[in-house]
Amino acid sequence: MKFLPAIDRYILRLTLVPMAAVFLIAASLLILDKMLKLFDFVASEGGPIGVVFRMLANLLPEYASLAIPLGLMLGILLAFRKLATSSELDVMRAVGLGYTRLLRMPYAITLVLAALNLVIVGYLQPLSRYWYEQLEFELRSGALGASIKVGEFTTLQDKMALRIEQSREEGRRLIGIYARVNSPRGEVLTISAREGRFLALQENPDTIILRLTDGQIIQDDPRQTPRVLTFTRHDLPIDLPAIEKFRQRGGKEREYILPELMKIGWSQDASSQMRNETRASLSFRLVEVVMMLLLPLLAVALAIPPKRSTSSLGLFVSIVMVVAYHKINEYGQAVAALGRLSPAVILWGPFVLFAALIVWMYWRVAYVPGGQAIGALEKVVGNLGKRIMKLIRRRTGGPAAAETA
Repeated sequence: MKFLPAIDRYILRLTLVPMAAVFLIAASLLILDKMLKLFDFVASEGGPIGVVFRMLANLLPEYASLAIPLGLMLGILLAFRKLATSSELDVMRAVGLGYTRLLRMPYAITLVLAALNLVIVGYLQPLSRYWYEQLEFELRSGALGASIKVGEFTTLQDKMALRIEQSREEGRRLIGIYARVNSPRGEVLTISAREGRFLALQENPDTIILRLTDGQIIQDDPRQTPRVLTFTRHDLPIDLPAIEKFRQRGGKEREYILPELMKIGWSQDASSQMRNETRASLSFRLVEVVMMLLLPLLAVALAIPPKRSTSSLGLFVSIVMVVAYHKINEYGQAVAALGRLSPAVILWGPFVLFAALIVWMYWRVAYVPGGQAIGALEKVVGNLGKRIMKLIRRRTGGPAAAETA
């Protein structure tokens, strides 16, 4: 950083800290919200807890593609807001440093993050989403293993009902076992044992052995008199169900990387529905990345409050605009995927309008003396706040009410 001019190093320090903080907070909130749902899902499916963190790891690219633009914009906005409220910005402009010059370092950061986000949405996110759904499929099918819940009946292949009272050594040792097995010949075996262990067979991986210790077997055969057998050790074979293989990648358009989207979107061999979906996905990913190049202008336009004001309305407006634009793009992708409108109209059209609005807002702040991008909105909010305060004082009998009387 020593080779950079002092002003660029200063702006870089002001930008990186809030940008990293916003990115971590946004990503953490998204992860925590999903983590609770995944814990419930994995617990209901009886899978190992460790798979939750593997699924969250595969969702990180998706969350990063949302958190990076938000962190970039708020980092630049908070940096310029600090410069404006501390009057440092006025000093810089007085010595000939305009907004365009001050945006040199923020735009360098933007180009790096835009390239990173392009790699994420174009390559990492499609692959990680496929791996996430593969883990979900394996969890539902039992390929990741299933846990036997203590105190509840667990059905294995509709032939055996198993219940245990205690589980020790991370499930390797089972205490207080009760089992009911239906044999192919129609007989029913009722088994109780003091403890048991699961053992694997090297020669037959599709079958496991439940080795029982100190128990009884009641053999109930409709053709014979029921018998009771006592054992010190008994091996009960359990056939594992056949596990269906997960589908190949590409069952959904969001699982294709950028070159695949371009190939399928203009292929005559693909169906019209697939072409519409891939073109919509391609335009959605590209328009989200290209919009990042306008975020520094939007951040500066909303970071400068009116003179002698510390209003944070611009911070609120910036978040609303970015989130609303993202939702508009999601709606546009859904419409374009159905073939109702071209992606050039429903996705790139709002981009052009949004870009024109941002450029106008930046021009008002940077090149119009005393100009404000949201000056009218600032006045409306200010007047509304004053009226609300007067109304509160009247109802509470404050100074305003005394003056009126």
